[in-house]
Amino acid sequence: MSSAFRLEPEVGLHPDQGRVRLRTLVFIRWMAICGQTAALLIAHFGLGLELPLVAAFLVVLTSGVLNVAQVATRPASSWLRNKEATMALAFDLIQISVLLSLTGGLTNPFSILILGPVTVSASILTRRSTICLSILAIVAVTADVFFYLPLPWPEGSFFLHSLYLYGLWAALVFTAIFLAVYVSSLTEEARSMGMALVASQMALAREQKLSALGGLAAAAAHELGSPLGTMLVVAKEMKEELPPDDIYVPDVELLISEILRCREILQNLAAWPEEDGGDPYNFMPIQSLVEAAVAPYEKLDIQTIIEAKSRENSGEESGIEHPMVERSPEILHSLGLFAQNAIQFAKEKVDISLIWDKRTITLTIHDDGPGFDQQVLGRLGDPLLSNRESAQKALGQKALVQKNQDRRKEEDGDHMGLGVFIATTLLSHTGGKVTYFNHETGGAVVEIVWPRHRLEVTAQSV
Repeated sequence: MSSAFRLEPEVGLHPDQGRVRLRTLVFIRWMAICGQTAALLIAHFGLGLELPLVAAFLVVLTSGVLNVAQVATRPASSWLRNKEATMALAFDLIQISVLLSLTGGLTNPFSILILGPVTVSASILTRRSTICLSILAIVAVTADVFFYLPLPWPEGSFFLHSLYLYGLWAALVFTAIFLAVYVSSLTEEARSMGMALVASQMALAREQKLSALGGLAAAAAHELGSPLGTMLVVAKEMKEELPPDDIYVPDVELLISEILRCREILQNLAAWPEEDGGDPYNFMPIQSLVEAAVAPYEKLDIQTIIEAKSRENSGEESGIEHPMVERSPEILHSLGLFAQNAIQFAKEKVDISLIWDKRTITLTIHDDGPGFDQQVLGRLGDPLLSNRESAQKALGQKALVQKNQDRRKEEDGDHMGLGVFIATTLLSHTGGKVTYFNHETGGAVVEIVWPRHRLEVTAQSV
């Protein structure tokens, strides 16, 4: 059994989709322009340092021109794609580097600002973009070590040894690497976690809507039953009043048959929520809840066996042997994902074992498919495990053949990490702990353990 669960396409964000608004970068750049202008003016006129103001202000002016051009060509509220934002931050980094080279290089106290674009990238852009900007920052810092105009300090008042400059260069380089690797990894993980949580909420909301639809069908069947009954009575009376050879008799008989057909349809609608567990606040045995979750995904060519029993078969416990639980959308959706996946990749059989005692309820889903790949087994449930390569490793070679034959399975494999995360997260809300492992006889196993008191409904509650 793989974990290639389906996720709605709108949940996942493409890596190149917009992650920062244009107005944000424009605002940050205006702040930088104001700060750079103030620093140049104070250093030149306030501190008496002879700086190349013309060249320096031309460099600052390029940032202003870029801001005006960007705002003029597109709305400030538009989202920049990852590539566009990367290019904008790369420009800012080069602009700061050139400005530093005109004002002392790394001897300039503001040289630390060269890491500003890298920091922004680590918080909003992809890891690849941050790594590229970090490499560019290292190149720029290295260039500022060797190619710069010295600051015109008063003679003999200040001196920086070359060893200090090399140490400062090393500090900036290692900081750039740290931002690229560590900070961007944390940001990417937080972003993926946020997307996965949104996916979990959407999955739960979808299951709740389906449950509510069942109750609505029952209500509609009940409300429409009375007028249909009245129509049936009137139609039968009309038939009795008409002579047998009347030309309208066939029409009345057709009307009666159609009314009976509508009544049958409504009766089926009214019975459907009961067969599927009723509305989300109904109570049922835990075995019935499992059967309701598995039933929609059963296949004729795959044998699905559900066994339910108590760990302690004492007659004294007969009153509490079969736990009564609420019909939970979280459990229905999660078990449905696990069951669908197990049946999808099983060869011949899927065993579902439900065992309970006084303290716990344990559900085990075991298929005879290829099982989990050891390289990704320890990462199942991690929302970061969602790329195609990881999906192929988890599916195994036999499942890959089947996956290539079925386009839907291929789409599911791309989002396997989020699928497992959704199921694990929803079950954790009900107190369930999910474990994934391969069975010693072959096949994959998903085991869910609940504390009995978290699921069971007491007689008083019912």
